[in-house]
Amino acid sequence: MKNIAKHHLYTVNFLVVIIMFIGCSAHKTVERIETDTTVDLSGRWNDTDSRQVSEEMILDCLNHPWITNHMTQSKAVKPIVIVGAIRNMSMEHIAINTFVNDIERAFINSGRVTVVASAEERGELRAEKEDQSEFARAETIKRMRREHGADYMMTGEINTIQDREGGTQVTYYQVDLILTDIESNEKVWLGQKKIKKLIERKKAVF
Repeated sequence: MKNIAKHHLYTVNFLVVIIMFIGCSAHKTVERIETDTTVDLSGRWNDTDSRQVSEEMILDCLNHPWITNHMTQSKAVKPIVIVGAIRNMSMEHIAINTFVNDIERAFINSGRVTVVASAEERGELRAEKEDQSEFARAETIKRMRREHGADYMMTGEINTIQDREGGTQVTYYQVDLILTDIESNEKVWLGQKKIKKLIERKKAVF
């Protein structure tokens, strides 16, 4: 009987420890922080990388001769730019749409170029204009064939290289962007941004 009692006591104590461990591990806190705060938890590509890379690369893009040449040839008419395909060639998931939006925002906020809708967005806009032509009041209808044709298209890709040994990992990101004259196919600007992250993973101690 004593052995059975001890066995039950050990079992109860074990269950108590497990419950306490689960309760402690499940506890979490949430704190609101500024959206421009740099936070690297996993070491993977994040919102800070997307924002900083887009802003730095567009700033570099707008400080090259192509824009001055365009303004001279077009008699001071701002260049019209469309952001095309940005491909994720890396080994991890990257929110490409967020990166494209950051690029468009950097272009628009500069005030030096006009940005037009992507192919997918144009499809929705054209469908809306067709709908307006049938159902909207005549004085509010937006006409077809009034779109701005883009002068330049930006394309690019994101690549990564990883090196790992034990609990240490180095992740290298390379972002390449190209701005091309749509009419002539001439590449007027090539930009490159590199990021290297050192990630140390420590074994949990219980």
